[in-house]
Amino acid sequence: MNKLQKLKKIISRFDSCVVAFSGGVDSSFLLKVVRDVLPKNRILAVTAVSDTYTRSELQQAKRFARSIDVIHKVIFTDELKDKNFVKNSIQRCYFCKKELFNNLTGIARRDGFRVCVDASNLDDMRDYRPGSKAKKEFGVKSPLQQAGFTKNDIRLFSKKLNLKTWDLPAMACLASRIPYGEEIHKNTLRKIEKAERFIRALGIDQVRVRYHSDIARIEVRRKDIKRFLKNFFCDKIIRYLKSLGFCYIVLDLEGYRAGSLNERLKQNLAA
Repeated sequence: MNKLQKLKKIISRFDSCVVAFSGGVDSSFLLKVVRDVLPKNRILAVTAVSDTYTRSELQQAKRFARSIDVIHKVIFTDELKDKNFVKNSIQRCYFCKKELFNNLTGIARRDGFRVCVDASNLDDMRDYRPGSKAKKEFGVKSPLQQAGFTKNDIRLFSKKLNLKTWDLPAMACLASRIPYGEEIHKNTLRKIEKAERFIRALGIDQVRVRYHSDIARIEVRRKDIKRFLKNFFCDKIIRYLKSLGFCYIVLDLEGYRAGSLNERLKQNLAA
């Protein structure tokens, strides 16, 4: 039995489910497999929109849900009302996921769905993920993890299923660009979103603008770093990011890597 068959077998046991659906590679693949296994009336895809979620991601989620004929509900969460989230401690992700899963499990109970599922995969278990605690508290299932899917597996199987999402750049909550300990504010999140959108419009599909007060630390794939050697390209980015209020614009020579702001945390935990 391959991983996809194992995943389908796991999903078939749920009978009905609410899917936490961001519109990214992982949750799109999960939703497609759920749709292949369960009847339409036993599936509800729920996308939570907040200040940490970009508008482009919402449009992607809506398009994908329509393309596979799934009932799609958009809800609004407000993590910025939670002082624990705003403080941005190393437990930030826990408070965000607690808000999300509280809403999802409430919807499931009200509308008669058996379980809530999310798209966590095996690779997520290798990073610092305090949100997994909230998942356990609310009884949310992670069938991709249970079936043994890595991030690379998800992309490969998405391609085999002809999903247009298979090669989407990795996405993450905008708060993940802000170092732990620095408070999260709406204007900061909007500044980061605008900066990344501008750089993507220049043809850089995978980008993170890490926020360090008046410093914007840009991460892109290694293959794209050479584009920053061109003065006219850099000048465009410098002008725009300075217009947003950044004073210093720097390029991270290590390139893009998921969860780079956890690197110091891991060093401290290992010490």
